[in-house]
Amino acid sequence: MPFYVTTPIYYVNAAPHLGHAYTIIAADVLARHHRQRQEDVFFLTGTDEHGEPVADAAHALGVEPQELADRNAERFRALAPQLEATNDFFIRTTDPQHEARVQEVLSQVRDAGFVYEGTYEGWYCPRCADFKPENEIEQGNRCPIHHIELTREREENYFFQLSAFQQQLEGLYAEREDFVSPRSRYNEALSFIRSGLRDVPLTRHRLTWGVNVPWDPEHVFYVWFDALLNYYTALSYARQGEDLTPVFWPPAYHLIGKDILRFHAVYWPALLMAAQLELPRHIFVHGYLLMEGEKMSKSLGNVLDPFAVIDRFGADALRFYLLRDVPFGQDGSVSTTSFELRYETELANDLGNLASRTLAMVGRYRDWALPAGELDSQLAADFEGLPERVREQLDRAELTLALDEIWQRVRRLNRYVEEQAPWRLAREEGSAEQLDRVLRTLAEGLRTVAVLLWPYLPASCERLLEALGSSDLALARAGIGAGGPVTRVGAVEALFPKDR
Repeated sequence: MPFYVTTPIYYVNAAPHLGHAYTIIAADVLARHHRQRQEDVFFLTGTDEHGEPVADAAHALGVEPQELADRNAERFRALAPQLEATNDFFIRTTDPQHEARVQEVLSQVRDAGFVYEGTYEGWYCPRCADFKPENEIEQGNRCPIHHIELTREREENYFFQLSAFQQQLEGLYAEREDFVSPRSRYNEALSFIRSGLRDVPLTRHRLTWGVNVPWDPEHVFYVWFDALLNYYTALSYARQGEDLTPVFWPPAYHLIGKDILRFHAVYWPALLMAAQLELPRHIFVHGYLLMEGEKMSKSLGNVLDPFAVIDRFGADALRFYLLRDVPFGQDGSVSTTSFELRYETELANDLGNLASRTLAMVGRYRDWALPAGELDSQLAADFEGLPERVREQLDRAELTLALDEIWQRVRRLNRYVEEQAPWRLAREEGSAEQLDRVLRTLAEGLRTVAVLLWPYLPASCERLLEALGSSDLALARAGIGAGGPVTRVGAVEALFPKDR
């Protein structure tokens, strides 16, 4: 089956930070894993360039919104390859093809009878570009995310008739209990729906930085509806001369942060229903990366620069840390101290030392060649069913749990080295055959974990597999003994040097 994975698109009102890298890395792990399953994969990310947050940031800098969008969109575009992300397309909502498709789809929604003209009044956060319900307002009439005072807005708008989809959305959540994950986020979205849906503004009258409304040139589309359609519009022009929509729509997984749950888990499916478009199969909602107890946010100024981390430690280390240290789907604190601890104890010691020791012992005791023969059945039993368990976890977007399944085997291989003590076997007469079996088993165990870790640590695992004389990344070859015997190995420089 084709596999389509999407991230939210990111506001260009400031440069990217670690929170943006987090979702891109998670989506890339899923994309790489499904490519290992020989599936046709499409991975989309990009930037959200319209709306008040961008316009306000541009005006504060004394530039036009398009200039700021162009500047910061390139920073986001540059982030993906530095993270080793393999996205197939990078969408910008200022793309003329996107804008035209938005106008087409929302005109269809209007023609279907789900758009009407009216007046809206409510408490508004310009940084969220969102009107806040009374039950979401923080003490002091402030935004619960940005902690700034809300403004009272009243304007003439066109409305999307969200209330018309009350029963359909309740039915959707009843029929598809895996539509939103984790379960706590499913319950949150369903609770919002059951509280009674109110119609929401589809357009803004006083703004000019947005997609023009074709039936009323004095309005632009509310930025959220412009943005929510990008996952659909991108497929129509991502590959020149070809419409990929029939191949990849709907998304298999859409990854978002919990602060935009309502828009993606309630408004988006309702909008797709109104446009008679198929709904995404799964929406996975991850938590916040926290620094000093607060969500990492450009506006709060508590951000870690992903480019600086990559420059010092490499992209693989960043990818590993974010998905290892913070259970995917939960909030989690991040810090340079915890990063360096994970790097030292798990990447450098558990995996890096295991790889260098194993390869060096094959070189020292067997001149880099391994004779054919049996593997240690006891250790092989500890790996039984591992690819299937990893696959099951990643089918539920449980990225941290899948990584833990693999890492347990990394640690098992380290214990195996200590249990078998190849250096002792090399000195004992009559132990040559046992030494061969131990070295073969270690090399095969390394190959297996490298294939399974590749979605998380692509550059490091490719180096390791090259040293093991194996280039097959297919998931079907990830089991012990499933990839053909490792017969000749080479040396490898430290995968994770400690002198960073």
